[in-house]
Amino acid sequence: MTYSKHRCDHCHHRFCADLSDVAPAGSHYTHHVISVAVSLVVEDGLPYRTASWHLWRDHRVFVPYATIQNWVEAAGEKSRRAGRVRTPGLGTVRLFRLSGGG
Repeated sequence: MTYSKHRCDHCHHRFCADLSDVAPAGSHYTHHVISVAVSLVVEDGLPYRTASWHLWRDHRVFVPYATIQNWVEAAGEKSRRAGRVRTPGLGTVRLFRLSGGG
């Protein structure tokens, strides 16, 4: 979803509204649908297929379960990148007190 065409009934002016705040560029689903799907899996612990069925049953939005899986994995990568703390690594040589020679 990238834009929406509209027409003013009063002046008959046609215009396009930017929808980047409603849905990611090139996506078929809104930010709300994505967040509900991810929270069903992550917070409620539902399997992907059950989350897909829940979206269809309660919201009448069909989302393939593989798409939900991609969203959950992408959300996990984002949180891991944001929460990553760099700690000094010992390396296997120092960790196991091995000699550096081969």
